[in-house]
Amino acid sequence: MLYIVIAVFIFILLLIVRNIRIVPQSKAVIIERLGGYLTTWGVGLHIKMPLIDRVAKTVSLKETVLDFPPQPVITRDNVTMMIDTVIYFQITDPKLYTYGVENPLNAIENLSATTLRNIIGELELDGTLTSRDLINTRMRSILDEATDPWGIKVNRVEVKNIIPPEGIQEAMEKQMRAERERREAILIAEGQKQSAILVAEGKKAAMILEAEAEKEAAIRRAEGEAEAILAVQKATAEGLAKIKEVQLDDGVIRLRSLEAFEKVANGTATKIIIPSEIQSMAGVVASAAELLKN
Repeated sequence: MLYIVIAVFIFILLLIVRNIRIVPQSKAVIIERLGGYLTTWGVGLHIKMPLIDRVAKTVSLKETVLDFPPQPVITRDNVTMMIDTVIYFQITDPKLYTYGVENPLNAIENLSATTLRNIIGELELDGTLTSRDLINTRMRSILDEATDPWGIKVNRVEVKNIIPPEGIQEAMEKQMRAERERREAILIAEGQKQSAILVAEGKKAAMILEAEAEKEAAIRRAEGEAEAILAVQKATAEGLAKIKEVQLDDGVIRLRSLEAFEKVANGTATKIIIPSEIQSMAGVVASAAELLKN
């Protein structure tokens, strides 16, 4: 009898131990009782009823990344291309996630493919290649609204690759090559233009400096001539002042004039015009000389 009690005790202990669960961080456990939803366990220690309760699903509450394979889509101008997307989602309601849809990941993939086709069908090729942000925003909004009944929050949608047909890729490469060549030609022309402008500005500056130098030289020459004239005038004025100081009479001045004309007469001049005052003075001098001889 004792062995039976011990055996029953050990069995009950093992049964209790087997029904103790520790839920880690970022996890949630869905518990069912007799086939129906009972509760959701969060982080911590939990015990379920043996043989009645069961763990229906363990759900991760971390953000999950889904990288879907490329999907064929057709643009509004009938260009078929391959686009693959990446979806970042997080489970916000483990109960809805468990009971809302049969295969949530497959449902998200199919929903994203149909949504992407609808969005790209409204855009042309050029708009598709340049509207990644628009595509991402619209897809996130539509997917987030559609997955709310499944307990899923779509945080972000990214278009990873847009692969157009080979013919269009070749045409785009040619266009890009032509655009690069055009930009190169523009840069070369701008460089030549800038070089010509700098050369012209250099010549202009040199001519201005040369003109400034000539102007400065002319000013210096004029100032020198003006100073020379002023010096001559000053010397003349000083000479006249000295003559006035020694009180020379008109006779002396006329005599000096005669001496000056004597020097002129010794030159190469063939005709000399003598003022009347000097002529009369010369007559006086000649008479005085005759008187002295007698």
